[in-house]
Amino acid sequence: MRILYLDTTSNFLYCAVLDNNNILGQVKEKLDNNLSMYTLPKIHELLSNCSISINQIDKIVAVNGPGSFTGIRIGLTIAKTIAWARNIPIILISSLEAMALSYDGNYDYVVPIIDARRNNVYASIFDVKNKSFVMNEQHLSLDTLNIALSNLGNKITFISNNKIDTNYDLQPYDPKIDVIVSSVIDREPTNPHAVDANYLKLTEAEENKNKEEKDDL
Repeated sequence: MRILYLDTTSNFLYCAVLDNNNILGQVKEKLDNNLSMYTLPKIHELLSNCSISINQIDKIVAVNGPGSFTGIRIGLTIAKTIAWARNIPIILISSLEAMALSYDGNYDYVVPIIDARRNNVYASIFDVKNKSFVMNEQHLSLDTLNIALSNLGNKITFISNNKIDTNYDLQPYDPKIDVIVSSVIDREPTNPHAVDANYLKLTEAEENKNKEEKDDL
């Protein structure tokens, strides 16, 4: 089974082609604001380097957020289009879960974390030993997160590609794509038409609209 992995939820493009659980080729590149311009060419280049056509892809694993609102839409639009055209399944995974699954170290707890601006973050808390989340992903203030962590001891590390103001160890995110894919490959797939973004919060425009509607009442 040949699988396309795609994550555009940050300013990095993480993309890979796998044959079962063997990585044939991958891209881990910081594209900043150029994701919309370069993601498709990079996928095409990756497939070419692997000597595989898009018609040979059997399944897509796509990261659907949280993260960059624009980035999420770019990746999901590409994944949905390919899946619909090829009539192949899509499996979705959260960016925070992908980050947690990529950790390989000696800390007791891993905190995958994404800057959400104004001292807010997207985060969850992952128990490394038990391979489970002790706090599900959510949008919350950094202060609230620190309170949640205060009873877990000191063996805690953050994983992020953002600069986070924290007293805990902060490690850069380097996805272990084969581990991520093997962890989710047997999940129930999502119909391409039903694929949706996992924003965890409303966009700023939606928040402002809701506020205006409440003010008008």
